[in-house]
Amino acid sequence: MRHTTINGRTVSALCLGAMQFGSTTDAATSAAILDRFVEAGGAFVDTADCYQFWIEGGRGDESETFLGRWRRERGVTDEIVIATKIGAQPTMPGAGLEAAEGLSAEAVATAAERSRQRLGVDTLDLLYAHREDPDTPLEETMEALARLVSEGTVRELGLSNHRTWRLERSRAVTQAHGWPRPRVLQYRYSYLQPRGDVPLASAGHMHATPELFDYVRAEAAQGREHVVVAYTSLLSGAYTRPDRPLEYAYDHPGTAARLAALDEVAKETGATRNQVVLSWLAGHEPSVVPLVGVSSIAQLDEALESLDLTLTPAQQARLTAAR
Repeated sequence: MRHTTINGRTVSALCLGAMQFGSTTDAATSAAILDRFVEAGGAFVDTADCYQFWIEGGRGDESETFLGRWRRERGVTDEIVIATKIGAQPTMPGAGLEAAEGLSAEAVATAAERSRQRLGVDTLDLLYAHREDPDTPLEETMEALARLVSEGTVRELGLSNHRTWRLERSRAVTQAHGWPRPRVLQYRYSYLQPRGDVPLASAGHMHATPELFDYVRAEAAQGREHVVVAYTSLLSGAYTRPDRPLEYAYDHPGTAARLAALDEVAKETGATRNQVVLSWLAGHEPSVVPLVGVSSIAQLDEALESLDLTLTPAQQARLTAAR
């Protein structure tokens, strides 16, 4: 298992998404996947306080609750970093993101405490603001998050699905007040690139842009490093499963060119499309931690095996240049 660090703390270079655990992926399978991931050296798991409110009968606390129970049953403590997200849970049963709790000071404090209780931890390892809240001043949100760190209930902060200008504004606000800055950024990203002028099918998703990566490089040059975590890294199975077609945003000539390059490299390496994609992400500049959601041991093993695949510089460049 390859590893990376978040503010000096070691995590696996592959993050396991727990969105479906305890709900659409049954408890026994969810536990088996987690056990296998940890056995293989995995040390980075992702969840949120709203997973999965949108399924029939879903409340939004299923994933965190399951992870908390798994931690207790397995005696897991600080060896696994569990990241969670707040701000997107609807305030009313049956509602959607239009009724999200948001990121007011009160909402941040309340949601973080709920997550802490469900996960059964004194301190949340990594807490993201899940999505933008245009109705709350960014300074209010940053102060509320900083308070959690100062109280010792959160170790590390992150931002997910925020426009680049908001990242810069949060940097300016935290720097001006001496508050801890969010160091981890989570966005949708994969090898295939969607059209920027077409909305993604999932309303809550925000795709990483060239501007975002340029910002990360510029910040690193100033000594302010970030870790970028990429969700939907395998496009929900669309690389390999005929029953999971690509959504309309990927319907453009560049997709065919990239798939052709992907198939060439897969043939050269003897790896699957998914494994080449994950290896390409692992070799991305700036660096990216792929987040994978799986529903079976076989899917997890395929993803884990990608960590043994190192693309040559020529293969990495060829994949990146395909248009």
